Amino acid sequence: MKIDKRLKIAIAAVVIAALAFGGYTYYQGQQQAKQASTVETAEAVRKDLKSTVSATGTISPVDSVEVSPKITARISQVLVKENDTVTAGQTVAILDGKDYEAQRDQAQYKVTNTKVEYERAEKLYELGAGTKQDLDTAKFNYDTALSTLSEAESDVAETVITAPMDGVVVGEPKTVGTMAVQGNSNPTVIMRIADTSSKQILAQVDETDIGKVQVGQEATFTVDAYTDRTFTARVSKISKTDTSNTWDTNSSSSSSSSSSSSSASVIYYYVTLDVSDPDDVLKLGMTARVDITTSEKQDALVVPIAALKTNDSGSYVLRVKDDGTTEQVPVKTGIYSSDYVEILSGLTEGDKVSISYTASKSSSSSSKSSSRQGPPPM
Repeated sequence: MKIDKRLKIAIAAVVIAALAFGGYTYYQGQQQAKQASTVETAEAVRKDLKSTVSATGTISPVDSVEVSPKITARISQVLVKENDTVTAGQTVAILDGKDYEAQRDQAQYKVTNTKVEYERAEKLYELGAGTKQDLDTAKFNYDTALSTLSEAESDVAETVITAPMDGVVVGEPKTVGTMAVQGNSNPTVIMRIADTSSKQILAQVDETDIGKVQVGQEATFTVDAYTDRTFTARVSKISKTDTSNTWDTNSSSSSSSSSSSSSASVIYYYVTLDVSDPDDVLKLGMTARVDITTSEKQDALVVPIAALKTNDSGSYVLRVKDDGTTEQVPVKTGIYSSDYVEILSGLTEGDKVSISYTASKSSSSSSKSSSRQGPPPM
């Protein structure tokens, strides 16, 4: 019987489709088998765990002061240099006081004259030859002259600049000939003096972590200058407002800071840490990379953070069974370190978990539909 040409084509198409489907099925099986054999696993083990909050800050002195003049005059002498140790009351600089000395001399002359006039008016009044008004005027002029002299003498005294505290001169002082200007808003800083024996770190901690930080917590930190050393510190103060005061809507400067902070979507808080530096090797201004210990646990059951996954129901891991398949196991977590997470329930010591982000052949269909990886809950 002669087969129709169209029938031949149809049979050929069916055969080709069957072969293609078989090849695809074989390829998929091979891929799944390969994936199952390359699942990376880790065991739930017990170890000491430490949870930390990381931050960056700057080494600064606990006590420091800017030495500025109370009068405006040119610097005539600088008696100390950078790194010199000074004591409170020590003369560190002298200003040119010629103008102020001249004003003092004029004030002294005025006092002498008004005193004579006052004494004359007083005698005349006692003799009945002068009026009470003349006496009061003479006394007022004399008291005013005394006040002016006292102010002039004070200005002359202010030409001698003394150290307000014990410490070390940090940075180069202003040079001789510089005009030192008084003022409340922007006075000339002749020099800075700091007590370098006690240092601190002013660190910025993200708002997501600030709730874990408490006064008294221990911390370690490193600086680029000493890569082989780790230093210790202790939290001494936590600011109650963020670094930009974004809450203060009445301040124009705060409003601009708030706007920039909001655009960055990050809020920071200052945390002050007292530094232990018995060898006095840390220098002011160094950048400190700080790890604040917020909690510790001895002999905790842990798995790598890479093994932890989340879905709408909470945290879970993929436990690897003896046949290589995995099952989704809900877990309750405790504290975190940089690499591990504590498992409070759901696993036992020795259990193997998958730390691959792609689920292997699983005996649980729900794990296939809920295997999205989320950030570890904190």
